Amino acid sequence: MTVRHLLDQPHHDGSELYVPTGTPALGDVVPVRFRVPASATERALWVRTVRDAEPRMVQARLDRADAHERWYVADVPVHNPVTSYRALLDEPGGYRWLNGRGLFSRDVPDAADFRLTVHEPAPAWTSSAVVYQIFPDRFARSGVSRTFPEWAEPAEWDDEPIGRGPSTPVQLYGGDLLGIEQRLDHLQRLGVDTVYLTPVFPSQSNHRYDARTFDHVDPLLGGDEALVSLRRALHGRGMRLVGDFTTNHTGVAHEWFEHALRDRSSEEAEFYYWDKESDLGYVAWLDVPSLPKLNYGSSALARRMVDGPGSVIGRWLGEPFALDGWRIDVANMTGRYASDDFTHHVARTVRATMTELNPDAVLVSEHFHDAAGDLTGEGWQVNMNYSAFTKPLWTWLVDPATTLDFLGIPTTIPRRGGVSVVETMREFDATVPWKVTARQWNMLGSHDTPRLRTVVGDPRLVEVAAGLLFTYPGTPALFAGDEGGATGTNGEHARVPMPWDQIEAGGGDRWDGRTFDVYRSLIALRRSSRALREGGLRWAVVSDDAVAYLRETVDERVLVVAARAPWAGVDLPRHLVPAGAAVERLYGEGTLDIAPDALRVGGDGPGVSVWRLA
Repeated sequence: MTVRHLLDQPHHDGSELYVPTGTPALGDVVPVRFRVPASATERALWVRTVRDAEPRMVQARLDRADAHERWYVADVPVHNPVTSYRALLDEPGGYRWLNGRGLFSRDVPDAADFRLTVHEPAPAWTSSAVVYQIFPDRFARSGVSRTFPEWAEPAEWDDEPIGRGPSTPVQLYGGDLLGIEQRLDHLQRLGVDTVYLTPVFPSQSNHRYDARTFDHVDPLLGGDEALVSLRRALHGRGMRLVGDFTTNHTGVAHEWFEHALRDRSSEEAEFYYWDKESDLGYVAWLDVPSLPKLNYGSSALARRMVDGPGSVIGRWLGEPFALDGWRIDVANMTGRYASDDFTHHVARTVRATMTELNPDAVLVSEHFHDAAGDLTGEGWQVNMNYSAFTKPLWTWLVDPATTLDFLGIPTTIPRRGGVSVVETMREFDATVPWKVTARQWNMLGSHDTPRLRTVVGDPRLVEVAAGLLFTYPGTPALFAGDEGGATGTNGEHARVPMPWDQIEAGGGDRWDGRTFDVYRSLIALRRSSRALREGGLRWAVVSDDAVAYLRETVDERVLVVAARAPWAGVDLPRHLVPAGAAVERLYGEGTLDIAPDALRVGGDGPGVSVWRLA
């Protein structure tokens, strides 16, 4: 079994132990700190910055040292809006580079360098938030009688969602916003504090990403008044509400598109891409006919959609709706078509509009793959973190017998060891500023993926995954029903209605009360520890079947150990626990013994354990 011990390597990240809190301005000089183990052989530590695209070197000064480690500090001038840097350790026989991916005895590209940015991060509240995603049609019915539209195929609340075929987007269960408001006690009992709603605009589907207008809430959901009422109810409980908006396309029945079809000389006709060679005559998102793509070469479109208080983005942030932020659907494709690339301009415009109206609102993008080029901090604040969290975690915990597709890749989900998984997580984390990593939306699944319970099979591995979700840097986000072990084989099939009869009874074949208790306990754990909410990330041990890492602030050190199976266990440095201090178990049933010369971590598994060391 491959086992990597990483605490004997130098370390740096963007947390408060290494970089001063706050956002620097252009012209500031930021002292950055590096931790080097006492066993290292460096003669000096240098910091390489990149200024106006040219590397520069500055020697770090030794700040303090003890029997276990040395701390160096170097002054980094913030000359560019995004300033990248890395450490060079001058050692006998050569040198090694330290960047966000780790330590290298060779030259490496700049992509994983550490970064300082002058752009404000996501709002402070997101560091302690736990996000709960709701697909409105499937969460709860209020009991208010509503007439279903002609396109809908009505479903009974206990019916299984149709995962594939023409009925998938039109199967309608009748959940509404008042139904959500009536069930807020469940959310507070769980411990979440932020609701993210998938779209609420009128449409011709159950998912509502094919909006017919952006001017009002779908009457099937209760209309504008229901959204205002829900928002007020949430705010009254100290909770927040984030909306979902598609900047990339509208529905084919949208009033703008219908106007454009009637009058090709109209302003609205400039809002779309037209293609005479296509059978449709227009460009559609991924060639889906119901979703015509928007053209941000039109300044009038930008004014209507994203620019200023009167835009769609602005209107729903203001009273009486007062959303606390937006999640942007297919943000990676917004403004991109052939030679056109308006993405960053759109993102900056959305951000400026939101900052003007509510500087405390969050802006979240959706990318299913590498989002580094779009996450410099000036536009989208954070991303739905599939690449650096969801996908690698799935490959570690997946049922070996799975037949599930791997999120758009034409193969089943592969099973990989912990070393590969952690390398993947570190590689993607390292391509964005720490301020982004620290508040990314980490997920175990969403309305676009299979359910975690179906991916891993074993309820014990659900607990391991949840343990990582609530202890890893970032903002935890869960899809309604995951806390009760909901199942589903793809995104559409996973949009299962909440089984309220079984929830109220404490369990059943569609609700696992023990899984609910696991989620509830882990959310409470996260809220009890500043290190878990705001601390840095120092990988300690990585093996095929177990991983361990430290979350650290200036006043707390927490150790997380997660195992997918029984493993050999490991010894960690004794000095991680200060002399005279006692280890405090925060979660789990694993073992941690304090020997005179080591901390001995047991090889229990599957399971997750969390200890406060200092």
